Formats: sequence, C-alpha cells, structure tokens
Amino acid sequence: MPGMVVFGRRWGIASDDLVFPGAFELFVRIIWWIGTLILYTLHKGSFDCSGGGVLHSYLVGLLVLLALIILSLCAIVYVSAQGTIMNPGPRRSIPALVYLRALLYIPELVWACLGAMWVSDDSQGCDPATVGAVIAAVVASWVILLFTVLGVLFVFDPLGDPRPQPPAIEQLGVRDLQSSEGSQFLFTARSLATKVWESRLRLLCCCLPQDESHRAAFSSIAQLVSGFFSDTDLVPSDIAAGLALLHQEQDKMEQCRDPDDVVIHSPSSPIGEDFEMELEKAAHCMQFAAAAYGWPLYIYSNLFTAPCKLSGDCCRSQTAEYDIVGGDHLGCHFSSILHSTGLQYRDFIHVSFHNQIYEIPFFVALDHKREAVLVAVRGTLSLKDVLTDLSAECENLPVEGVSGACYAHKGMSQAAGYIYKKLVNDGILNQAFSIAPEYKLVITGHSLGAGTSSLLAVLLRNSFPTLQCYSFSPPGGLMSKALADYSKDFVVSVVLGKDLVPRLSIPNMEDLKKRILKMVSNCNKPKYRILLQGCWYELFGGDPDDFPTEMDNRREEELSQPLLGEESLIIRHSSSYQSLASEDSPAHTPAHLPLFLPGRILHITEEGPSRRSCFSQARYRAEWSSEMAFRSILINPRMLTDHMPDAVLHALRSLTSDRSFSLCPSSTTNSHQNVI
Repeated sequence: MPGMVVFGRRWGIASDDLVFPGAFELFVRIIWWIGTLILYTLHKGSFDCSGGGVLHSYLVGLLVLLALIILSLCAIVYVSAQGTIMNPGPRRSIPALVYLRALLYIPELVWACLGAMWVSDDSQGCDPATVGAVIAAVVASWVILLFTVLGVLFVFDPLGDPRPQPPAIEQLGVRDLQSSEGSQFLFTARSLATKVWESRLRLLCCCLPQDESHRAAFSSIAQLVSGFFSDTDLVPSDIAAGLALLHQEQDKMEQCRDPDDVVIHSPSSPIGEDFEMELEKAAHCMQFAAAAYGWPLYIYSNLFTAPCKLSGDCCRSQTAEYDIVGGDHLGCHFSSILHSTGLQYRDFIHVSFHNQIYEIPFFVALDHKREAVLVAVRGTLSLKDVLTDLSAECENLPVEGVSGACYAHKGMSQAAGYIYKKLVNDGILNQAFSIAPEYKLVITGHSLGAGTSSLLAVLLRNSFPTLQCYSFSPPGGLMSKALADYSKDFVVSVVLGKDLVPRLSIPNMEDLKKRILKMVSNCNKPKYRILLQGCWYELFGGDPDDFPTEMDNRREEELSQPLLGEESLIIRHSSSYQSLASEDSPAHTPAHLPLFLPGRILHITEEGPSRRSCFSQARYRAEWSSEMAFRSILINPRMLTDHMPDAVLHALRSLTSDRSFSLCPSSTTNSHQNVI
C-alpha cells in the first residue's frame, strides 16, 4: 500500500509493516521486564548500599516505562495486522500509535543516562550481580536506541515529501499533463529522483574512480532506475508480498498446463544427430566460458582440490610464457584457466584481465580439439561489470547487410566494440590465423560475456562468414528483432531452466511491475500472512495457496469502506502507468524498445517435480525454443541458481555424458520436435 505518512513526510514503510519488527521488540521488552521485576523482587527492602535510593527509583521507573512500551507495542502489532494491503481503513490509528511510541523514547533515553550515571558513580558497595544486571539493562537500552536510529535511517525516503501533487492522473487513464504547473512538477520530481539514485550509486561504488566514464554511467543508470521506481507508491514489503503471490500463481498455472505441450523448433534448426552435435559443441564451449571467470569460479567448483592445485602456481616468478597475459598480477587467473581447459601455455594467443566499465576480460586460444580459434569473454565478476550490465538503454548498432532497426544493449555493445578493436586493430586474430589458417572462429561467453560475445559475433560476421557463437545464459534485453533474426544463422543461445537473466529486460520488468500491482491490489489477506506463507512455501514447498480477491467473502457492512484500487498505487504519470491499461486499449503502446535473445535458443529444463531432494540425481531435457517463451519473468527459487555457470556446465555435461540415460524419443512421430 502507499507508504506511511508520519512526521510530515512519506516513509519507505507501510502501516502494515510493523507486525514483525513490533513483535520482535515486544518479545525483547517482555523478557527485559520480567528480568527487571525479578531483580526488583529479590532486592526489595534491601537497597542499603551506596546509591540504593537511586537504584530503587531506577528499577521502579524502568518497570513502569517498560510496561508502557509493552502496551504501546501490543497496540501497534495488533492494529498493524488488521486489514489488507489495499484496505488500510482498520489501520487508521497507526500514525497516532507511532507518535506515542516515539514519545516513549524520550524517558527511555533519560533512564538509560540515569542508569549509566548510577553504575559509574553510585554503585560502590552494591551487590556485584545487581550492578551487572543494571549494566545489562543500560547496554540493552542503548542498543535498542541505536537500532531504532538505524531503522529510521533505513526506512527514510529522500523522495517522501507528501506535498500536494497536481491532479495528473485519471483512473486508469492515459491523458498527459497539459498545464505548465504539472509539467514543471513532473520534471522536478524526475530530476530529484535521478539525483537521489545517482548519489546512491556513487556511495555504493565509492571505491571506484570517479572519472568521466563512471560519472556518465552513474547518470545513465540513475535515469533508468529512477524512471522505473518513481511512479509507484509501493514499499519494499509490498513488492516482496507481490513476488510471493506471483510465484504461487505461476506454480498453479504450471501445474494446470498440459504435460504434452511441445515446442516446435524453427525450420532452420538442426535435428537428429546434428542436434546432438550442437549439444556436444555447447558443452565443450561452456568449459571455456566458465574458465574465463578465473580462479574464483575454479575454487568455487573445486573446493577441496583447487587450492592445492593453484597454490604452486600463484605468485610464481613470471616467465616469458606469461607475456601474453595482461592484468593477472599473481598469475592465479591464468593458472585456473589452464587447469579448467586442459590447454598448454603455447595454445594461448592473448589473455586480458583488464577490467573497467565497458571493458571486460577475455582470452583468445587455439582449440586444437575442435580446430577453432576460440574467443572466450568473461561474465560479471566485479562492480565495474555490474555497471556495464545496468547500462541497459538502447544504442544504435548498424550492421552492414541487416535490414531493419539495429540497436542493442548499450553496456554490452560498448564492451563488444572494445574487444572488437582489440581483436582486429591490435592484430590478435591475424596472429591466431597465421598460426592456424585452416581453423574457424568460435566465440563464447556466459551472462555478460554471453551478451558481449553475441554482439561481437554480429560485428565480426562479415569478416568471418563461418564463425560460430555459443552464448550461455545471455540477457533477454540484448538486441533488436532484426539483429536477433540475423544472428540465428551463427549464434546458439543456451538457457537453463528458469534462469532470470534471459528473461530480464526493461519491458519484462515493466510487465512484472504491472503483475505485482494487480496481485497486491486483489489479495484479501493481510501482508504478514502473505509473507509468512510465502516463506514457508519457498522453504518447504507444498500446494500453492489460493489467495482470494478483496471482493470475496466481504460482509455487506465492510463494503462501505472503500478499497484502494490498483490506480491508487500510481503517484505520477509515466510510461509504465500506461502499461496498466488494457492490452487491447489503443493507448497501450510499448514504453521501451523491445530487445530479444540472440540466435537460436536451446532451452534445457529439469524433468520431474520442481522440488527434489538435494541427494537425488537431476534429469535434464533439451529442446529448441522460441524467444517468445522468455517474454515473461518467472518467480522461482532457482531463477538465480540456474544462472550460475557451474550449473549450466553440469547440465550440459549430464546431457552429453550418458546417452542411454539422457536420450529420449520424441512423443510425437510427425512433429519436428527434437528432445534430448
């Protein structure tokens, strides 16, 4: 629901968000009150030490103060648990209770100071156990006060000025502001939101040099993020509740889906033995894509053996063989690549671990097994890589011979241009093909490296017509439809399960926000129950809960209390607000240019139930899919683990290592489906 307005401003917390923090503090306060009562009872009538009168007054006052705090917390927890996300009527008294609770911090601060003064000045000659108990009470008071201050800072919203806004929005309407006053207000609001997010990014990335390129990236990312979040009045817990509801809704839809539904692959897709060969090539290339991550992934994948193997190689004296390596000061990255790929020093043409924004590490090697000059691009492993990922606006990428609009993800397009200049202008590819002129060019990468390698393949295609690219877990918002269709002849994208990244794009995020708004505006259960049941479902599974809508089972007298509608969560007009209109509405137009996955898409899914024992063996199937299957974000605990490079490599190895186990006939004889 909309953020709570107290002390003259909006906060990043709603009136129904006080159940869990209030219940936790209530538990602590009750234990504290019981301990203080026991201490007072044991020493009643025996406060005969120096400062005993002050101690008696301190304990009595503390008991009274804690009792008042406990009563206020009981009221806050009870009232905060009433109503639903979109029905805040039963919680109208929350601001008054918050003011009351805030007033009680003043005597608590005074009592904490009084207890500290007694311990330091008047505790001589008193029972050591009593002194220790008072010290514990004083420390507890200061700790709670400190965490309260931190909590206030955490929920503080720099954009939470609740001053009246011009009437910019009609109910689910799409009419723009016409007045100069409204236009000026929106411009000021957007500028302030951009500055706030830019400051947050600079604070988060304070360890990075604040040069011109980084400042430009911060500004670009801030505009993107602020534009996405600034038009809704959702607090973080609303988003968490919406995601929990959406996950269970998606699971219910998946359980109702016909298990015989198949994905028909495109006419240009290989079938039969060629399909198996594609899987073998993909599994082989994934070893290089994973190796590009260097020693962090190598150690993560081989916790018991990797440290021993690398210990003798790292920090060794640099030899002439290491002249091809740049940016690897200790040699650990290159040593892990050697262990992961099984290649020799002489097989590498160029290895670069230089890392800046829009400049990511890569290596070029001779793959004698596949007779290929292989270029492997590293995925996200540093804060600079994250900034490259987040530079998600579109950038023109004209390619000769491609008709239609040619544009791509800015950050990855810039990174592809950087590697292209290195490979071509610095003569790296010429050097490689002078050694092995009969070899073909193969480009690969994972995640950020997958998107960059796909765009690099597009740039190099005219010069190397036979090149192939294997893109593992590429981002969904990568290239325009024209470039995606053009890349189908030489790019294969491999996606595992419910991986989030191949479904991640600005339009998909806008669609996710739209679905979250509908979920939280229709559910008639209180937020704390949604979050509790959602956590239980994520951890232990079970049947998805059937959350009824606000209008189900409502008594007639309750209907006199108006519900906040979906449109009440929109605080200012934006392109994403238009997405709340009907899909069939003539006013419904895409807010952002659509971006697609590159090439043909090989989708690997796990057979059997969605949840399995940690000790059970996974069974995988692979099939050609369509980019339209990735136009919606799936909420699932595995949407992050399925993106990990070691998980993708394990799935590919499982599909190719045991043919009798993983090769399954198609369920239909007359279709072009091809499944392994």
